[in-house]
Amino acid sequence: MDLALLRTFVAVHRAGSFTRAAALLGLSQPAVTSQIRTLERQLGRPLFLRQARGVTPTSIGDELAHRAAPHLDALVEIAETGLDVERGVRTLHVAGPPEFTSLRALPALAPLVAQGLALRASFVGNTEELLDGLAAGHHDLALATARPRGGLLTATPLCDEELVLVAAPRWAARLSPEVLLATGAVVLDQLPVVEVHESLPFAARYWAAVFETAPATAATVIAPDLRAVREAAAAGAGLAVLPRYLCEEALERGRLVALLDPPVPPLRTYFLVARTGTLALTHIARAHEELVRAAGDW
Repeated sequence: MDLALLRTFVAVHRAGSFTRAAALLGLSQPAVTSQIRTLERQLGRPLFLRQARGVTPTSIGDELAHRAAPHLDALVEIAETGLDVERGVRTLHVAGPPEFTSLRALPALAPLVAQGLALRASFVGNTEELLDGLAAGHHDLALATARPRGGLLTATPLCDEELVLVAAPRWAARLSPEVLLATGAVVLDQLPVVEVHESLPFAARYWAAVFETAPATAATVIAPDLRAVREAAAAGAGLAVLPRYLCEEALERGRLVALLDPPVPPLRTYFLVARTGTLALTHIARAHEELVRAAGDW
C-alpha cells in the first residue's frame, strides 16, 4: 500500500474535510479526492461518507486510521528529526494559549534542555485550531482547554485553574460583594469589561457559573492576551475575569481586587494532548511526564 495514500487518508480523517486536509498537505482538493478514491479502490471499501460539510469516516475508515496513524507519525518523526538525532538533540514542538504556555509549560520543560531537548513553542489561543494543528502533525504536545473527541488524540487532565472576577481598587470601592451576589449580573452589565475576544469567553464562563446567565454587555477593551487584559484592568479600564495564577501577584499587591468570592468558584480544566501513539517516542514521553509532574504544583 502506498504510504503517500495513507498519509493523505490520515490527514483527511483528522481534518474531517478534503479541503482542510488539502491545505494542510499543500495539495489541491482534486488531488486529495483522487488519492482517497485510489485507496478506496485498492481496499475495496469506502473510507468516508461524503456530506454537505466535510466527511465522516466509515467504521473501516476509523479502524484503518487507528492502525495506521501512530506508525505514520513515527515515520514522519524519524524523517524530520534525523539530523537532530545525529547531533544528540531532539526537538519538541509544544503549543497552547500564550499565557499558560509561557508561564507554566515552558518553565516546567526548561530542565529538559540540559538533557538534550530543544523546544519550539507556538501560541494558539483557539482550541479547535490548536487541536487541528496537533492532529495534522504541526505540534507534538498541545495544552488545550477542552478534551478532544475521537481516538486519534490522547488527552490527560493536567490542572484546573480558578477564574476570578477582578477590577482596579477604584472600581471595587463602588461595588458591594453582597449586592453583587444578589444582583451581580444586572450591576456588572452596566460596567466596562476587558476581554480577550468579542465573544467574552471568560466573562461568559464566569457569568454562567456564578449568575446562571450570559453577559448582556459588549467588551470595552479587547486584548488577545490575558496578561494585557490584567494590565488594562489594573490600570482601571474595567472589570475582567482572569485565572487566579495570572493575577495572584496583582491581588497580593493591591493592584487588583477580587470582587466576589463565590461558594463554588468557576474552574477551567487544562488537558495535555498528544497524537495517539506518539508517547512511545522518548522525547515526547519525557516532556509529557515532566508537565504532568509539574502540574501537581499548579
